[in-house]
Amino acid sequence: MPIFPQTLKRRAFWLVARVSFKLYRWFPVFGTLRASVAIIYRDKRFLVVQRNDGRGVSLPGGISNRGETEESTLRREVEEETGLAVQSAEFQTRYFSNTDVPCNISVFRAEVSGEIRESWEGSPRWMALEEIAQQIMNSQHPLLELMRRLADGG
Repeated sequence: MPIFPQTLKRRAFWLVARVSFKLYRWFPVFGTLRASVAIIYRDKRFLVVQRNDGRGVSLPGGISNRGETEESTLRREVEEETGLAVQSAEFQTRYFSNTDVPCNISVFRAEVSGEIRESWEGSPRWMALEEIAQQIMNSQHPLLELMRRLADGG
C-alpha cells in the first residue's frame, strides 16, 4: 500500500478517536458502553496494538455494537485490529473504567491464528510485559496484574 494513504488513515483515526472520546465524555448519550479485549500470550510476549491516536498501546479489542455479545465483539475487534481469527476465548474478568468513557470491559484470554496485519487503528506487535506496563492505556492498567499472573503460569 502506498505510504501516503496509510498516513492519511492514521491521521484520520487520530482525529476520529480523540474527538469521539472527548464528545462522549461530555455527552454520554448511550450511557455506559460495553467493550471486550483479548489477552493473547505467546512465547513470553503479549499481543498489543500500538495505537495511531497517540494513546500508547492497548490489548486488541473495542466497543460492542448494539445487541452484540461480549465474545462476538472480541472476535470482530481482534480481526479488525490485527487480522487474526480468534480460535478460542476464555472469559477472565469484567471491570468498569471511567478513564476515557464510562465502559464495562470484558476480558478474555484468547488463542488466535492467521497473519498479523496493521489497521487504521494501529500496528499490532508482540511485547514483553515490562514494555507494555510503561505504555499501556490508562483504562487498561487494571489488567497488568492479571497479565503478570498469566505470564507466570497462573
